[in-house]
Amino acid sequence: MSPTSDIEIHDDRERGLLQARAGGAEGEVVGYIQYFVLDAPQRALVPVHTIVEPEHEGKGIAGSLARELYGIAARETIAVAPLCPFVVRWAERHPGEAPAAPAELLLAAKEALEADPGKW
Repeated sequence: MSPTSDIEIHDDRERGLLQARAGGAEGEVVGYIQYFVLDAPQRALVPVHTIVEPEHEGKGIAGSLARELYGIAARETIAVAPLCPFVVRWAERHPGEAPAAPAELLLAAKEALEADPGKW
């Protein structure tokens, strides 16, 4: 049995949260990636923060969240411009699943976050 076998991941796009829940859609949130959607220079998901509750660390939850974020982006044919240090490291270790974002897209994501820190 996988350590994350009882974890379901749900995208709450309106709130900019990709949540890992134990025990289904209404279960306890055990981790999340906070993100926003960038529209220009191209549409992208911009993860800014990853959290896993301390009692659930070391179970692969953060990696599962990062993998699903890139999966969502692939299904929507949009990019991921990671600003979250965890997601940046995860993407470096999984280049086949996490295409690198162009430098101009990363710069636009940083500028969008600086202009509106309330994005997260």
